[in-house]
Amino acid sequence: MILFFFIAISFLLLSTTNNVYAQTNINIPNMQLSIDGTNTVEGTSSSLQLLGLLTILSLAPAILIMVTSFTRIIIVLSFLRNAIATQQTPPTQVLIGLALFLTFFIMSPVASEINQNALQPYLNEEITQSQAIEETLNPLREFMFKQTREKDLALFMEASGTEISDDIQLSDISTTSLIPAFIISELKTAFQMGFVLFIPFIILDMVVSSTLMSMGMMMLPPVMISLPFKILLFIMVDGWNVLIKSLILSFG
Repeated sequence: MILFFFIAISFLLLSTTNNVYAQTNINIPNMQLSIDGTNTVEGTSSSLQLLGLLTILSLAPAILIMVTSFTRIIIVLSFLRNAIATQQTPPTQVLIGLALFLTFFIMSPVASEINQNALQPYLNEEITQSQAIEETLNPLREFMFKQTREKDLALFMEASGTEISDDIQLSDISTTSLIPAFIISELKTAFQMGFVLFIPFIILDMVVSSTLMSMGMMMLPPVMISLPFKILLFIMVDGWNVLIKSLILSFG
């Protein structure tokens, strides 16, 4: 009897629901995406501009990483984690987030200049698209030029067949040569800072290993003993403050 009662209630609810849906006129939006051909110059130009915009958006993460301070910061933070030997602490997501916010902080003057000289005039239709792109590249080129070594610039200028003078000026360097030169300069600077970071922790590892060997404790892993001392050393010198300050000042 109980089973038949539940079956009857279920059929009653289903019939009531169907009646409600039948009496209610629900308008569901119909979304369509269509791609049509064009025979006009204006239509072709708009399509190419849209394609270029989508391409730039897809490359935006690579642009953010390669032409800003992000590369140096994330490499130095990774070196720090490996030097302390804390495995996945801090997590990779935390390091990337910290590197991104530091990048926003360091690049804020460049972003303000781009907004003032390129974005706002273009939105107000005061300059053309080509002028906006040029005004956007100028602050980025100046930033990269200040952080790039002359030796790296000369390498790519020589490879591209550009004449090299004794005093290299920004106007003499193409963007295609400046960007890779900036990247390898950032890598070298980051590795130099990482080497300096490793020195105190390596010395601490050597002291702990020598102490354990002199005590005859061969089977005890030195890393297990040195890890707390590494963390304590990093805390005592206020390591995060010193490291972040060094990173910010390195872009001065």
